[in-house]
Amino acid sequence: MKSKDKSKPNFTLPPNPYQVPRWSGQTASETEEEAQIRVQQMQEAANRSKGIDLMLQEGKRDIERRRKGVKILLLGALGLTDRYRYKDFQLAFAPKHFETERPIWKIVVQLNIIGTIKTILDALQEEYEPTEGFPNTPIDPSPQSPQRSLRRIRLGLSPLFFIETNLLKILAPDCSDSRDMTVRAGEGWKTLLRSKRNPFPQGPSTKLSGRRSQTSLGQENDPSFILVAQRDDIIALWKNPETQDILRRRRPQLREQPGFFMDDFARIATTDYIPTDYDIIRARIRTMGVEEHHFVVEKGMLSGPGINPDFYIADVGGARSQRASWAPFFDDVQAILFLAPLAFNQTLDEDRRVNRLEDSLHLWKDICSNKLLANANLILFFNKKDVLTSVLASGVQVKRYVPTYGDLPNDVPSVTKYFKDRFKIYHKKFSPEMRPFLCYETSAIDIRAMSVLLTGVREAILRQHLREGDML
Repeated sequence: MKSKDKSKPNFTLPPNPYQVPRWSGQTASETEEEAQIRVQQMQEAANRSKGIDLMLQEGKRDIERRRKGVKILLLGALGLTDRYRYKDFQLAFAPKHFETERPIWKIVVQLNIIGTIKTILDALQEEYEPTEGFPNTPIDPSPQSPQRSLRRIRLGLSPLFFIETNLLKILAPDCSDSRDMTVRAGEGWKTLLRSKRNPFPQGPSTKLSGRRSQTSLGQENDPSFILVAQRDDIIALWKNPETQDILRRRRPQLREQPGFFMDDFARIATTDYIPTDYDIIRARIRTMGVEEHHFVVEKGMLSGPGINPDFYIADVGGARSQRASWAPFFDDVQAILFLAPLAFNQTLDEDRRVNRLEDSLHLWKDICSNKLLANANLILFFNKKDVLTSVLASGVQVKRYVPTYGDLPNDVPSVTKYFKDRFKIYHKKFSPEMRPFLCYETSAIDIRAMSVLLTGVREAILRQHLREGDML
């Protein structure tokens, strides 16, 4: 009996037509030089591919970081010069990042001073050289006359105005006067100034900066040298009693204008000047468009359960022409900081017939009633309380500009309470859902007020987390 053959049948599987060796790009007629070029090109292509993958991964991380981050929207019926409250956030949340921008704001402060000097000279020219009617002075004034003094001052400051023109060519080529300068929103204008090097002069480190400046701005773009050279003449012009009398009559609100630094000119017009925090908060530059800023809260600046260190602050501006662009920023916002200036006697830049504070109140009503913002925390921020104090101290009556105020006391506590109650009524009446009324007061340039605002933001965000967890 033959034993059974237990061996397995001998056959092979057909090759997989989809499995082919990876093509290296090599050809039969390829030379050694061509092979080196091919390998180099393949390596470059692989590096580009890895770079694209890294960019996509970074983009996903940014999206996730933004989703978890704290999103704050700055709103308010404000003029163009009332922007840049985000500087307060940088100073409070990210002081190290704030420090890196200090050189940029030095130039802005100097441009603000140049604008104020031109305003003073314009007022003096209106007084001494009127263009309408008959002149009040002889056609050929004496060497000691105010007209001759004004012309000498203008001549001495002409290099300063030339440097102003150079800076405007960098920041706003279509503008000829720094008082009318408007830059596009974003970081572009800062990048332009950084490209012209550090505007701090070379020299030993100062107490404020704690470091040595690396480079200096070219003299053709640096107002520092002219301001220092003309320092005594400018101070004498500003402190002249006749100049002050003319300004009181022709420019009564000069001191209240954003970017006013003449009272600090002696300190600023020095070779080693570095802007203080107070200077940067007061500095003003007009911007057009929506600005969105992202910075990471530095350790220890803001603590609390569930608070992400990534802050995204959108400053959408307050001009009426810009309000149509607000809607895209309403999505997924956690807190809205509504800025309402306590300037009952001022009107809108776009329409002089509309009271600024009344316009803020109507806008507040629209924000409160907006269903897209039903879950957002609204924080009312009464700004410019210092301006309110000075206006009331000068004898201005509120009822002249706000008839509904009636015969209530014309003092700061009463006026503030009146407008606060009006905002509170609208908040309660028009909000789709019940939410706490958060209101804070500060002056236009009070750095310490940011600690109060920090408390408000933290409280609002914590309330939202508790509400989402059904614990509130």
